[in-house]
Amino acid sequence: MDQEKSAGNDSFFQKMIRAVFGAPKYLKDPQLFHKMSLIPVLAWVGLGADGLSSSSYGPEEAYRALGTHTYLAILLGLATAVTVFIISYAYSRIIEHFPHGGGGYIVATHMLGEKAGVVSGSALLVDYVLTITISIAACADALFSYVPVHLQHAKISFACCLAVLLIILNIRGIKESVTVMAPIFLVFVLTHIVLLVDGVFTHADRIAPLTRDFHAGLAQDLSSIGIFGILMLFLRAYSLGGGTYTGIEAVSNGLQIMREPRVQTGKRTMIYMATSLAFTAGMLFLCYSLMGIKPVEGKTLNAVLADGLFAHWPMGSGIAFVTIFSEGALLLLAAQAGFVDGPRVMSNMAVDSWFPHRFAALSVRLTMRNGIVLMGAAAIALLVYTKGSVSALVVMYSINVFLTFSLSQLGMSKFYIQRRKEDPQWIRHLSVHLVGLILCATILAITTIEKFTEGGWLTLLITSIVIGCCYLIKGHYNSVRKGMAQLDEALLDFPTSGPINEARPSRTEPTAIQLVSAYSGFGVHTLLSIVTTFPKTYKNVIFVSVAVIDSGSFKGAEELEALEASAKAGLEKYVDLARRLGFAAEYRMGVGTDVVEKVIEICKELGEEYPRSTVFTGQLTFRLEKFYHRMLHNETAFSIQRRLQWDGLTTVILPIRVSI
Repeated sequence: MDQEKSAGNDSFFQKMIRAVFGAPKYLKDPQLFHKMSLIPVLAWVGLGADGLSSSSYGPEEAYRALGTHTYLAILLGLATAVTVFIISYAYSRIIEHFPHGGGGYIVATHMLGEKAGVVSGSALLVDYVLTITISIAACADALFSYVPVHLQHAKISFACCLAVLLIILNIRGIKESVTVMAPIFLVFVLTHIVLLVDGVFTHADRIAPLTRDFHAGLAQDLSSIGIFGILMLFLRAYSLGGGTYTGIEAVSNGLQIMREPRVQTGKRTMIYMATSLAFTAGMLFLCYSLMGIKPVEGKTLNAVLADGLFAHWPMGSGIAFVTIFSEGALLLLAAQAGFVDGPRVMSNMAVDSWFPHRFAALSVRLTMRNGIVLMGAAAIALLVYTKGSVSALVVMYSINVFLTFSLSQLGMSKFYIQRRKEDPQWIRHLSVHLVGLILCATILAITTIEKFTEGGWLTLLITSIVIGCCYLIKGHYNSVRKGMAQLDEALLDFPTSGPINEARPSRTEPTAIQLVSAYSGFGVHTLLSIVTTFPKTYKNVIFVSVAVIDSGSFKGAEELEALEASAKAGLEKYVDLARRLGFAAEYRMGVGTDVVEKVIEICKELGEEYPRSTVFTGQLTFRLEKFYHRMLHNETAFSIQRRLQWDGLTTVILPIRVSI
């Protein structure tokens, strides 16, 4: 009812925003988490599409790297499928032991330390921006393959529009965006099952000749380049096909959006994704070999495969078009993983103070709007910079993935070594992670060396810049935290004398409405500033606090209850201190994602209840104001002051000095 009333009072602009991004979620809805979470099939669509779509370019890259030695493609397909299952199994263990999500960043932070964590997190963020960028660029390439030449100049603008569309869909909510895109995923799965099964069964008679070709090719290469040369050739092709595995970590990173029981849902989603990816990639290698696929100018190998297989079907050209078109569309859906997981990694890093704290905030739709917008804007910038070149973006793409993979496998190896006394199966689990570590580190090393001059250097440079910025941000927050700790030490055990005022606040007496967060020296300092700056002016003190729901607390109903309980306990301490100082005191509390809106609502109600009231809040003040302070420290106090003064409520901001 309250939401309907507020919706009726909205301005035209607010109604437009609500229509585009959706109405606010009702936080007290007991079914909220159930309604927003994803079942395994939808999670497979939203997160598995990143992995499955990589079959559009990963196997092709590896197959091309074989050159004339295509007899090795069968072994390459088998190795690819096995690697998918090894890495997926390793990430299933991560899901089991780190059930709150965060994937590689959380594992590296907890098991290898915060330095490894920030490297892993920064690499993941750059990777997710590239996931969005390359997926949209590849989608635009596929769609514009059927557009007249004189309209090709509009491709970049079209790609940027797709990025904006995805930003809007994700701000509306994860489940909404996944539901919209589910039909694309279904078409891809159905058309590629037909493509691959038809390719194998209609060319089954080629299996015996293929076996003879394998033996002949192997014998020839043994005599010309030797076993070591064959091994290095295979290893290079295997590593350059590393793009096939780039989406596997998405499920463990996005575990927060899974439906309870979350661990079982995540592990089931991982099985769906691993099976579908291993099947698709492995069968593509087999079909390439059976049909003797050769590269064709201006076409992907999958397009050549589809054209060849469906050429003699009724409406075969149309079926081939739909099959390849679905690849392009799925690549757009794969960008979804960047929007789902990128902001979540960013929010985890913001909670740990590696990123500005505002990136942990949730919108009224309970999405990480700041992170979504930043990821989308960065992807658009890369699209424009690279002019939508998929070849340029592919070079930049896989390095960071395997950096994170390697750190994750190293962290889990350490985890099981430490648990060897508690876990009787620790050797089995450790062996999987050690194998995964060797595979990932090998792919990382070869890819970095092979593609360093082709654009790999740019990925490493961007990642290094992100890491450097994270350290600067963390250093600033640590300095501020030390200053706040001095306030806590000096003021939290503030002594008082005199009788305790147990009276209820009187509506006719002058009233100070103080905005507070957790019980801290900051809030106590603000209260004492009111007492000393306006001596004997106020008889009542009403403390107001909003329990802010951010990505760190939005993990389930129990976390919300704990958040409310913590806020209430802090308010009770403030009330006790005010009463010991002789004031009649009480508190008001709200729960929300937007501090300003909730505070305005509560203060307006108090303003009507206590006509002689003044609102007080504190604001950090630095000796030398720097340009980045406003970005790192929110301007909540000033926003509240402007809004309340416009509504006729006197609002005073008291400075809290911090020396850094």
